[in-house]
Amino acid sequence: MSAELSAPASGGRTPTVIRVLVLATFVVILNETIMINAIPRLMEDLAITDRAAQWVSTAFMLTMAAVIPTTGWFLQRVSTRHAYAAAMGVFLAGTALSAVAPSFAVLLLGRVVQAFGTAVMMPLLMTTLMTVVPEQDRGRVMGNVTLAISVAPAMGPVISGAVLQIGSWRWLFVLVLPIAGIIAWLGLRQLENVGEPQAGQIDVSSVALAALGFGGLVFGLSRFESGNLTGPALIVAAGSALIAAFVWRQLRLQRTGTPLLDLRVLLSGTYAKALILMSVAFMAMLGSMILLPLYLQNLRGLSPLATGLLVMPGGLAMGLLGPTVGRLFDRLGGRLLVIPGSIGIAASLAGFTQISMTMPYWQLLALHILLMVSLAAAFTPVFTLGLGALPQQLYSHGSSMLGTLQQVAAAFGTALVVTVMSAHATTRAAEGADLVTAHLDGMRLAFLVSAALALLVIVMAVLLPGRAAAPAEAEEFETATPELAKH
Repeated sequence: MSAELSAPASGGRTPTVIRVLVLATFVVILNETIMINAIPRLMEDLAITDRAAQWVSTAFMLTMAAVIPTTGWFLQRVSTRHAYAAAMGVFLAGTALSAVAPSFAVLLLGRVVQAFGTAVMMPLLMTTLMTVVPEQDRGRVMGNVTLAISVAPAMGPVISGAVLQIGSWRWLFVLVLPIAGIIAWLGLRQLENVGEPQAGQIDVSSVALAALGFGGLVFGLSRFESGNLTGPALIVAAGSALIAAFVWRQLRLQRTGTPLLDLRVLLSGTYAKALILMSVAFMAMLGSMILLPLYLQNLRGLSPLATGLLVMPGGLAMGLLGPTVGRLFDRLGGRLLVIPGSIGIAASLAGFTQISMTMPYWQLLALHILLMVSLAAAFTPVFTLGLGALPQQLYSHGSSMLGTLQQVAAAFGTALVVTVMSAHATTRAAEGADLVTAHLDGMRLAFLVSAALALLVIVMAVLLPGRAAAPAEAEEFETATPELAKH
């Protein structure tokens, strides 16, 4: 281990390894949302239906849900440089394949390959950050990470809207390819290894159970919007059963110390509360991210580019506030940020329940900015508190579980609001309401459900401590393995 990384710098300097990983993560996350506005163009160019075209996003999300549970094991078995090279190499291959795809099937394959690389980057960034950054500086550095991972999704639809105004959807990949290539090259020149890889065999049955279980759950949730509830419900039930089998398998493997996903992370009360808060907040956030464009484009008649520009200030505000929130966390602790942030999330979603055909755009903009700023106040401290409550050997597993549940929460939040909106709109139309009124009522009820979810975020925020106490909890983890494996 290098001198720089074995004695991490404090006093305002972010280690080079973190800067490199943040830059790479920004690019791969930007790519995750950059296809949102390309659906109509794909339908026209590749002669596919809208449901088929949605798979460019659904397949990405499914792959992420299936792969992320394995990253905790993977990151403990390879060096930082090898993990980075693998993630960026796979991402570049998927991007190149997508750019030249002669058919929709090849494009879909390219998106799946991209997702494999993307799935590794966020756990790699979080694990490395928690390893090389001292506790007193974690809030500040995590705030810089928040800037990257918040601005990227906000910029994706705007960039794609602008590119699609003047060129083909292929340019969305052609433009990303050289940027990602340069970042990969710079990263491999500057990146140094953090920690030492550990030996260990991978449990094939755990990989299969994780992929089928989490992938099946996300797939089933994504199908609820089709209106037929029986099929998706059966897929969700099957996925849940496989996840239960995956959990049982990990508890058995705990005896040998080689689980694919180490469930001892859940023994930390602080981490468990942070996990619940992040998952529910993601549900509420993703629900609103689906509903707002539907409202602005389908009911208010805005173009995809105009919609992207309207929601961009909120995403930028969230990202730009990240470093400030991080510094405040280092000075004041988490509760003074997370509790007001969670209240702001609930308040903004409650405000969206009042949408109408005449609501001024400035009010929509203000509500969206309030939502994004409140999420910024919550996410940075919760990430830091949750992972900081774990001993160092479990950072990679904690990051992997957090990433996995984010994908599941995103799928669940999307399925929930779309199902609620569609069902209520259908009911209102059957009662004689006109089509616009029926859809508005459906969206209002869906926002109300998201606001109700946000109340649980407030409860978890109140229960979280101001600071994580990792050293005291570390002993509990060391003695928990035999007891956990008995169950």
